[in-house]
Amino acid sequence: MAAYAFRLLNVFASSTFSGNQLCVFEDARGMDDATMLNLAAQFNLSETTFILPSERADARVRIFTPGYEMKFAGHPTIGTSQVVRDRFNTGDELKLEFIAGIVPVTARGDAWTFTAPCPDGVRTAPPALDRAEIAGLAGLEAGDLLADPVWVDTGADQLLLPLASVDAVRRAAPDASRLDRWQANSLGRKVMYVFAFEENAARDGRQVVVARYFYAKAGGGVHEDAGTGSACANLGGWLRHRGQGLPASILVEQGDQMGRPCRLLLDVLPDGRIQVGGRALEIGRGVVNV
Repeated sequence: MAAYAFRLLNVFASSTFSGNQLCVFEDARGMDDATMLNLAAQFNLSETTFILPSERADARVRIFTPGYEMKFAGHPTIGTSQVVRDRFNTGDELKLEFIAGIVPVTARGDAWTFTAPCPDGVRTAPPALDRAEIAGLAGLEAGDLLADPVWVDTGADQLLLPLASVDAVRRAAPDASRLDRWQANSLGRKVMYVFAFEENAARDGRQVVVARYFYAKAGGGVHEDAGTGSACANLGGWLRHRGQGLPASILVEQGDQMGRPCRLLLDVLPDGRIQVGGRALEIGRGVVNV
């Protein structure tokens, strides 16, 4: 029997009971894929990460949901970076290796920023379904959409629904009985990110976006994610796709309707690089015997 140390963190958080929860296994050497998947299912968080040695970066990171492995995700990047810095004394600049590629991360205290892994540019694609049906799958009307839905990939491909109002974001209510109509992404996952710009709102010089992220969970049902860094990066990709003026600085508010408020900082730099930031708070540690 082997003992594996883990840490629990809240990402994009301001307090112990805010942010998106994450479990990080400090040293996953000796674990096989099935063990990682079973541990992710045991903790039953949106993602659990496993740190391994890397020849290309400060650490290699594998990300598992309770049902499958992901090639990249945002809040696991930020939370795992804090653990890597603490364990390996990397300082405030480090690189993590994911299936999606090498991701640079920087820190100021417990505030972290990663650069989205899209060296070949933002990839976009039109959805298979029409605008009205996609709106209906989100529990909305076609008139609630600001623009056509689009698949965006800056590290993880997701369906983005730009909405005309914050009220529409709050009213979104996908129906689990219609999941068979959802189009899957490149990994076979069914995901949907709805967002809207809050009119005449700015905080600390940033435009405010209110967002929610829905996904089909293994075993059935539609679930909501509290704070989604990869989707936030895809919002930056959407801005580039739309030809919005750069640079752009945005505060994304997510998770409030779940009682897990998350605050994500999105910056699209003049050269097109997309950066996502937020705080990581460690709230506990433990050991699992396998």
